[in-house]
Amino acid sequence: MEEGRISYVRRFVRSLPALLIALGAAYDYATPLDFTGAPFLTAAPLVAAPLYSQRGTILTGVAAVAVLLALRLARGGLHKAEAVTELVTVIVVSVLAVLVNLLVRRGQERLASVREIAEAAQRAVLPEPAERIGGFQIAARYEAAQEGASIGGDLYAVQDTPHGVRLIVGDVRGKGMGAVGAVAVVIGAFREAAEQEATLEAVAQRLERALARERTRREGIEAREGFTTAVLAELPHGDAIVRLVSRGHPAPLLLYGDGTVRPLHATEPALPLGMGELGTWPDRADEAGFPGGATLLLYTDGLSEARDAGGRFYDPERGLAGRAEVLCEPGALLGVLSVEVRRHSGGGMADDMALIAVRRP
Repeated sequence: MEEGRISYVRRFVRSLPALLIALGAAYDYATPLDFTGAPFLTAAPLVAAPLYSQRGTILTGVAAVAVLLALRLARGGLHKAEAVTELVTVIVVSVLAVLVNLLVRRGQERLASVREIAEAAQRAVLPEPAERIGGFQIAARYEAAQEGASIGGDLYAVQDTPHGVRLIVGDVRGKGMGAVGAVAVVIGAFREAAEQEATLEAVAQRLERALARERTRREGIEAREGFTTAVLAELPHGDAIVRLVSRGHPAPLLLYGDGTVRPLHATEPALPLGMGELGTWPDRADEAGFPGGATLLLYTDGLSEARDAGGRFYDPERGLAGRAEVLCEPGALLGVLSVEVRRHSGGGMADDMALIAVRRP
């Protein structure tokens, strides 16, 4: 319904130059000579400039000039100084509209170039995982809160290792290039540690040390307050279990084939990564059964903290409970979540959202 209204508005806006020309012609023709429709005709090429191509803008200007000239010839008023002034005004504004169109097109080309670079960075830092890894069905999704943005402070990674399939979903505090740099540090450290460390707890400690090194290279408030919430998961080969280490992150959900939803809360909550200077607590992995047909959902708070118009948070546990039909395929599950959270928030998400769904066949 919302998309239909947006499409209608877009069609109306694109038709405005033609409507202005028609309105100007009708007003000028239907009123005495002392009244003029030139303001409508003058506005038409200016409205067309950001909406149309260069050729469309030129044609709109030509049409506006031609209509005004035809009106003045038909009504015998071309010899008046006012009529000449109106024609000159429409011609000058049409030329300016073409220049505005050129500037707008160049700006759009630069924006498209920046967007391509951002998408390339996203593919490099957050590559989409294969649909099957280590015998599991995998799907990942990144949803930017800002339309047109490609990457921010949320992160995910999946890796098949000798110790099982290991995953991370996290959220770096902050925005901009500083957050993107921290994302690259965390993912790089995770991929190395996931292969080398025998336990999930040791992987978490490697990430802590990597962020500590990164913090020493930063200056200002980001160096003092930067941190990353994260949840790490391990799916051992051959064992129907999942191990989890949570660092101040929303609890993953275990979705059973019958529609039951179980949150996997940490037994001993720990501080986010990057806050080791406040104290050291040993990481302890929690273990839960992960039977065939079940799906593990890991997400960032862009999902669970999306608000509706009344300020109510979106509750993925409640939203997915009893809906076995959407839990059978990871990609479909993430698609449903994406649609529902945007509907809940009225299409205006306040934070980015990273999702990973893993299904044991």
